[in-house]
Amino acid sequence: MPVNLPAPNPSELYPIAGVQIGVTEAGVRKANRKDLTVVLIDEGASVAGVFTKNRFCAAPVQICREHLSAGHGIRAMLINTGNANAGTGEEGLFRARSTCSALAGKLKLPPESILPFSTGVIMEPLPNDRIEAGLDAALANAAEGNWVRAAEGIMTTDTVAKAFGAQVMIDGVLVSITGISKGAGMIRPNMATMLGFMATDASVSPSIMQQLARELADGSFNRVTVDGDTSTNDSFVVIATNKAKHPFIDSLDSANGRVLKAALLSVARKLAQAIVRDGEGATKFITIQVEGGKTADECRQVAYAVAHSPLVKTAFYASDPNLGRILAAVGYAGIDDLDQSRIDLLLDDVHVAKNGGRDPAYREEDGQRVMKQAEILVRIGLGRGQATDTVWTCDLSHDYVTINADYRS
Repeated sequence: MPVNLPAPNPSELYPIAGVQIGVTEAGVRKANRKDLTVVLIDEGASVAGVFTKNRFCAAPVQICREHLSAGHGIRAMLINTGNANAGTGEEGLFRARSTCSALAGKLKLPPESILPFSTGVIMEPLPNDRIEAGLDAALANAAEGNWVRAAEGIMTTDTVAKAFGAQVMIDGVLVSITGISKGAGMIRPNMATMLGFMATDASVSPSIMQQLARELADGSFNRVTVDGDTSTNDSFVVIATNKAKHPFIDSLDSANGRVLKAALLSVARKLAQAIVRDGEGATKFITIQVEGGKTADECRQVAYAVAHSPLVKTAFYASDPNLGRILAAVGYAGIDDLDQSRIDLLLDDVHVAKNGGRDPAYREEDGQRVMKQAEILVRIGLGRGQATDTVWTCDLSHDYVTINADYRS
């Protein structure tokens, strides 16, 4: 069961002028499940993406990078679940290009205007024939309001669809934002998530779209981890259709740029946190906030050391206040000149460690009380500067092992 994550509310997912979505069942890996999604984008939209830092990246990631850099303008996205098309060599590239060409032919567009995305099992041939056979049904289903269907259509081991929206006023014009994501395991994005897509009708200069996508990823998807594994297929794409009738935003530091980025970041963070809340086998949502670092990077380094520790994660699952595990993870995070006598540790309102040692007022029953909660805040003070950063993670349960042991069956 996901941690405090309800199913998407369709009334809070706004149609985006210039974007239509079609979803169908193509039988990519299993029958009777939504597994093929087509996103149609009007001409003139601004599109940018960031992708996995895993050097063993999937064929669709390689092609997306090529097509985005070609500069032809992106007019459609083709997303399949059930097969990652990773670890498939030249044959995988050929099959992914074949699906792009098939969709481009139906839309009378160049193949370079199509972005392909895949998620699912690694090292299995992409059934491009099934995908291509399903294109007509997906196109026939295309509509502006299909965001919930799209969120369902990109799921793998997710237990609930992930979709959020927002609206904001820019220069007196109402601007809409809607996004979807998927992911539950193999999550330490190191750039984005397994798959994430956001669209807005805001008018944004193409010159700042890549910066916008990167900053959104860094403020959201690059702050989550389930199990520390960086996927071969991580992709995050931002679309601005430029349909809203306000002056073009050509700087994120402008007043309008700041307003738009804040609204987009709010949605991106909800999408990223939803992945953790629905982490494979997760029973608890944990915020790790590191304060008092010299830089944000070292704060994040410490936070990830704690978030990735199997000993810490299993202690949270058991509600066992064996909190020396957290201090040990802080110590091995890789800060060579860390002064342990300055370290503080709090669980919500409970002061566990002060100046590197157990707080004399700390009682184990207080620690256990907090650890039994579904949502927990871990605060770590380094006592060496003013920087701070935050990472979101979950616990590690028996079900995580079960899900991943049975993933291919």
